[in-house]
Amino acid sequence: MTASLMNADRLSRNQLGLPQIVASTLANIAPAVSFYFGFGVIVGGAGVAAPLTIIVAMVVVLFLSNTLAEFSKYRPSTGSFVTFIGMAFGPTAGAAASLFTVVGYAIAAAAIVAISGGWAHDTIKLYLGINIPWQLLSILATGICGFLVARGVKISTTWAAIFFYFELTLLLIGAVVMLVVNWSSLSWAPFLPSNLSGGLAGIGLGFPLAIYSFVGWENSATLAEETSDPRKNIPRALVIGTIAIGIVYVFLAYSTEIAFHNDAKAIGNSTLPYIDALKGSAAGLLIVAYLAGMTSIFSCLLGLTNSQARILFSAGREGLLPVFFGKIHPQHKTPHIAMWAYILTALAITLLCWNLDPVTIFGDTGTLGTIPIIMVYLATTIALPVYILRFHKSDFSMLKHGIIPVLGVVLTLFPLWGLVQPGQPAPFNLYPAMAGAGLLVAIIYGIILARRMPDLVQRIGSYVADEDY
Repeated sequence: MTASLMNADRLSRNQLGLPQIVASTLANIAPAVSFYFGFGVIVGGAGVAAPLTIIVAMVVVLFLSNTLAEFSKYRPSTGSFVTFIGMAFGPTAGAAASLFTVVGYAIAAAAIVAISGGWAHDTIKLYLGINIPWQLLSILATGICGFLVARGVKISTTWAAIFFYFELTLLLIGAVVMLVVNWSSLSWAPFLPSNLSGGLAGIGLGFPLAIYSFVGWENSATLAEETSDPRKNIPRALVIGTIAIGIVYVFLAYSTEIAFHNDAKAIGNSTLPYIDALKGSAAGLLIVAYLAGMTSIFSCLLGLTNSQARILFSAGREGLLPVFFGKIHPQHKTPHIAMWAYILTALAITLLCWNLDPVTIFGDTGTLGTIPIIMVYLATTIALPVYILRFHKSDFSMLKHGIIPVLGVVLTLFPLWGLVQPGQPAPFNLYPAMAGAGLLVAIIYGIILARRMPDLVQRIGSYVADEDY
């Protein structure tokens, strides 16, 4: 490719600053949805000291953030994981990672598409008495999301931020009300290691879901090409976003437990502990929780489509996947084809499960999609020291490029094992084999593509976010 052609295929520079990419990251994580559906399971494993599981998960994600932060200092790229794996291990690995990553993210995105319709259906029916099929509401949410992200990264990120901060305000209002109403139950019990069910093993039982609740922390890395000073702002956003969402989760967890008077059994038996806690504390404010859920889901749709579709776009632009995914809208300068392909694929997966309820789809697709995502996390973490030793050996730091990646790999194996261990109930027992089959197909694809395109090794990582050609 000539320099002029490469410059023509670039996204708009300096559209986003640090506040915007942090907000996009937090929106992608969707704290309301993740906390609503996940906290009861975490408590079921850890007991009253469940907030400690969240804190440990935050530390693990910070180890993973170090990987993307270090890569982004040297080679900020819209391709994110795919670029970094390909640069470290070669074109076969890069091509395989492109297919495996995009498919995993699309399956996981179906969980949000499904719950967008399901949550909107329940909210509208509860407060307006109107029964609209959740499938139609999912289609509507997908269409609005696609329209906004295709119009421009600035407008879609702005709306994602608006929805997120509205969601956050509502969540915090509910949590503070719980603490005020139940002030007599305030204690340090949720933070005492002695209250862990089964000791350290209790952390492990809810750990996979705790890690899952942070998925989206990597959002900012894919926005590198449109971010001002990406070598500084991307690493900052990764750390700020992870710590901020960890603090929010711990506060929500503490408030919910206090509202339940530290009754771990009651929390574990609740499908939506935060909702039930607010209902018991101030039933008149229950609409706050439902509105927070709606805004959380939609801001998540915007955030994930903006970020994860850019991996598909980058792979198409570099020839790892079909080149039409690498096209840019001539007016809005967005990767519109990749965006629509990504979000419509997630919708199609959702509608294939038409006869299931949205919560079941959320659990199934979220679990299946998370397995390849965590495997990609692991591969990228291993790739960091390899990349540094290959291309920047003089900069090698034993702490940043050795010890922290090793700890990240070891600690990330725990949630992965929780997702793939034998003896799980159906259909979850099938998902490890499905993910394994998908990985095999991706590897075969990578081998074939690398042989057919000898110049693929030069293409991977050829678009550096802040460099001209």
